Amino acid sequence: MARVELRQLRYFLAVAEELNFGRAAERLLIAGPSLSQQIKALERDLGVRLFDRDRRSVSLTPAGAALLPHTRDLVERADDLKRRARRLGGSEPVRLGYVNWLPPDLAARTAAVAQLHVDAWVAPSHTQGARVADGSLDVAVCWVRTEDLARQGLKARLIGADRLYAVSTGADDSDVRVQDTTVLLDDDATSWASWNDFAQRLSGETGARTVRISDGGITGPAFFDHVRRSRRPVVNSPKGQTTPLPPDLVRRPLIGPKVYWTWSLVWRGGEERTAVRAVVDALTEGVGDLGINAPDAWLPDDDPYKR
Repeated sequence: MARVELRQLRYFLAVAEELNFGRAAERLLIAGPSLSQQIKALERDLGVRLFDRDRRSVSLTPAGAALLPHTRDLVERADDLKRRARRLGGSEPVRLGYVNWLPPDLAARTAAVAQLHVDAWVAPSHTQGARVADGSLDVAVCWVRTEDLARQGLKARLIGADRLYAVSTGADDSDVRVQDTTVLLDDDATSWASWNDFAQRLSGETGARTVRISDGGITGPAFFDHVRRSRRPVVNSPKGQTTPLPPDLVRRPLIGPKVYWTWSLVWRGGEERTAVRAVVDALTEGVGDLGINAPDAWLPDDDPYKR
């Protein structure tokens, strides 16, 4: 016997209850000819005729009448299964916070497992991690250190990675060694705590030059002004990865080493909600290494994914 689809059983129930293909099609929001074809396919797959029909009337055959209560019970049990799954996986919204990047297929990955609420408050990585730890969020996409996870009782999985680049004036868009670049540090330690920590480690381990600023110019127009004033290419932060460059500036790949910024999905270590764990699994399944542990790649020593 061919596989019988639950959808076809629902169609059978609708026609049996209406005893009119036109009304059943309107109720099901499908075209009448399509409904008729699906019923014929179901009859073929079951090996019995379900309806007697002529131009004036539709009636159940003895076989259709006998199968009707069993079909109704099967569809009701399938609906009950779906309701139970929703209660387990998505009856309460899972609150997700982020900094500036989210997976492009976020909704598609989580639609089947939970009711996901993306928090409107976009905040720095350390803030979003702290909000997960205190229960204000259930999960967050952020940059995190191994020591942060231990101190705040969080768990993390890799969800994404940005390969950073440098920006410079002129037309030369060739590769540039990290030691020949400048890294900006902002005096606003609250807003830029994660970036400042990352940048200082990058400078200390590669020889990149650090320059302190106080105008928030890690991204945006102020960043481009710093690049124009600099005699060296300036490393771009992950918050500026997708910002279009002005025509007088060029993007230059970083080498010696390639520099990566990792995005973690973090959640509380003692989390017991099925929906939260389902979201974590859905968003991190199949992510892979993303190149961050290649021989020529660089991560800070306390990055959770550094081998």
